[in-house]
Amino acid sequence: MTWAQNRRRAGDLPQEVTVFVGRAVELDQVRAALGSARLVTVTGPGGVGKTRLALRAAAGMADRYEHGLCLVELSDLRDPELLPHTLAACLNLSLERPEAASALEAVLDHLRHRQILLVLDTCEHLVDACAQLVETLLREVPGVAVLATSRQPLDVSGERICPVAPLPIEAGGGDALELFERCAAAALPGFAVDDGNRADAVRLCRRLDGMPLAIELAGVRLRAVSLAQLVERLDDRFRLLTGGRRTALPRHQTLRAAVGWSHDLCTAQEQLLWSRLSVFAGTFDLAAAEEVCAGGRLLGAKDVFVALVGLVDKSVVLRVGDGEGDAGYRMLDTVRQFGAEQLAAGGEESAQRERHLARYLALAGTFDRDFLADDQIAQYRRLRAEHADLRLAIEYALSAPGRAEAAAALTGHLWGYWHIAGLHTEGRYWYRKITDRFPGRVRERAWALAQSAYLGAFQADPAALAQARECVDIADELDDPVVAGRGRVYLHLSLTFMGRHQEAARAATEAEQLLAAAGDVVGLVTLETQVGYMHQLAGDLESAIEPCERGLARLGEHSTEGWVRGYLHYVIGAARFARGEYDRSARSASTALRIKYELGDGVGMAYCLELLAWLAVRERRFADAAWLLGAADPLWQGAGARLGGTEIMEQLHQTAVRAARRALGSEQCMAVRADGAAQPLERVIAAATEQPEPRTGRGGARRDRIDRASGAGPAAPLTRREHEVALLAAAGRSNREIAEQLVISKRTVDAHLERILAKLGVPTRAGIAERLEAVAAPEPLHPEPAPPSYDRSWR
Repeated sequence: MTWAQNRRRAGDLPQEVTVFVGRAVELDQVRAALGSARLVTVTGPGGVGKTRLALRAAAGMADRYEHGLCLVELSDLRDPELLPHTLAACLNLSLERPEAASALEAVLDHLRHRQILLVLDTCEHLVDACAQLVETLLREVPGVAVLATSRQPLDVSGERICPVAPLPIEAGGGDALELFERCAAAALPGFAVDDGNRADAVRLCRRLDGMPLAIELAGVRLRAVSLAQLVERLDDRFRLLTGGRRTALPRHQTLRAAVGWSHDLCTAQEQLLWSRLSVFAGTFDLAAAEEVCAGGRLLGAKDVFVALVGLVDKSVVLRVGDGEGDAGYRMLDTVRQFGAEQLAAGGEESAQRERHLARYLALAGTFDRDFLADDQIAQYRRLRAEHADLRLAIEYALSAPGRAEAAAALTGHLWGYWHIAGLHTEGRYWYRKITDRFPGRVRERAWALAQSAYLGAFQADPAALAQARECVDIADELDDPVVAGRGRVYLHLSLTFMGRHQEAARAATEAEQLLAAAGDVVGLVTLETQVGYMHQLAGDLESAIEPCERGLARLGEHSTEGWVRGYLHYVIGAARFARGEYDRSARSASTALRIKYELGDGVGMAYCLELLAWLAVRERRFADAAWLLGAADPLWQGAGARLGGTEIMEQLHQTAVRAARRALGSEQCMAVRADGAAQPLERVIAAATEQPEPRTGRGGARRDRIDRASGAGPAAPLTRREHEVALLAAAGRSNREIAEQLVISKRTVDAHLERILAKLGVPTRAGIAERLEAVAAPEPLHPEPAPPSYDRSWR
């Protein structure tokens, strides 16, 4: 599975996957309120359906806002300082500095001339920060409207409140009864509300006060008991659990009663697992549950699986995923909060937080130590999928007494993760927290400075140079060759991006000596990439490729590592472009792009798309160039600066833009570029890495790559391996069966199929067989042609 389909794109609305019943009046109220107010807050108790209502209302209003909708999910966010960063990430904005004020400025600048609806979901735990943010947005950006969900109003001037009540219940039916019937039928196929059970069903919905979450939990119980027994037991539980807090609204008590009742129906093992699972902020798998939650006589490692199955069956834990790969699980917020209360009451909270922290320390440590290993991509994807828990573990370590060293270790191990994920600003935010905790001249401070400098160099932040120098000074004093060597590597990168090549060369020489003595292969191969890039920028093209080829040799011929290997191919491609070897440059750039796409490295993909755009201009394919530049635009935002702010490369970028604008006209160029930016990433990669038809001159004939990327025109050609996979898939073989027959991994088959679907322009496997007829089987490979003569005329 590729990065592009491993998660929903930030800011997009999720697809509805469960039944939506009623709420027609509330939907009209929300939409009408947004027609007259710029801030509408959907309020109500937890579990009443605020989020579902808001998302349904927003989806129906997309055409009102020229620049669309943006969903900002806040349930996993705990630190209010990160609220502006979270909004910026959902808007896919670049941030040059980690300060909250700078993030807010970037958001305001981006939104100032846009018409957009922001959906802020689950504001109650950050109500003050959300109120301040919204008040600033309403005051500074007139085209922005905000739809918020919260258990309490934001109390901002001009706010319109749309309260959400429980679903209505009527003797003969009503929305609550319809919801119960659908949920019960899903749990017990064949169930229906009829004259014989209608009275019990209505009584149940009334006892649950029409709360959707409570009704869903109750419906699942029909797997175990009859409806009459269910009503009887529920009546007993309400008398037992109602009135837990004097200040709570009745429907809050009712929801708590329903959740508490569901808890009572669990076995002792399930109850204990429920409480321990509450330490997870996001999605977890069985291995994570066993690692963090097993312990003690009642819940051993072998007991976790059985208890987890029981919780899934009772809808306490929800299963997520497509059902083909390893299962993932999550808990609803209300259910998680109930479990957290039980965990604290049992005196286990601290121990479980420590086990949670230990898990993510181990995962991050393995990713760091094995950074160049063949399973780098799989390890990265696991970390990315569990980002909310990584963040929670860091927050805990920073707040718990005596755990600052653990926080430093965890953030330190994640240096590569921040880069690949495009989370440069968040990474620097955490490194600033570490340097604040360690003001002395110690290794923790030096390493945090080093990695902050590395991230900052990609953001073209001048402060990165000072951070690298301070790191080097501390590391030299501590006689720590690894930190001293890495510090010089990042010092070299900052100097290279700033065009100070002689100073960079001296830093590289010192770094190589230290890293070679320390046996730091990661540092050495990273340095070789940077040295090749330095030579390319300095115009020493004969020296640019050699260190990159040395780096590839160091990794090994069969390496599947993605971070460094992709950049090595990119630098080789950039150097060949400068030498006039355009066909070879295109092949290197395409290779690098495929590697970066498989890894999910957005900034790395942006570098490659940029180079391919320059090549398109050189070949007078100006529409392709504009489209590729547009496709790179949103990816550059992950770094915070295009091309690292390097003057020479920025000049090449501007030259390409001007050439495309002259050839197409400003209006068409802008339209084509916007189309590239709007395309799904998998289509961009398929189009960008497609080899053009043979050319008879600088402008020769070729198929229209842009039309094909938009789903029109003939199918894109498949590689030999893709053709083999497509034939087996068309024959009805599963991914696992294909992997076994071709002796490759299932993940590789997953990736091949995603590219096949994109190239053939079909949404599912069912369309492969028919579309495959339009694609010729790949021809045998031919020897590589001789490179063209050296030509820098376009430059």
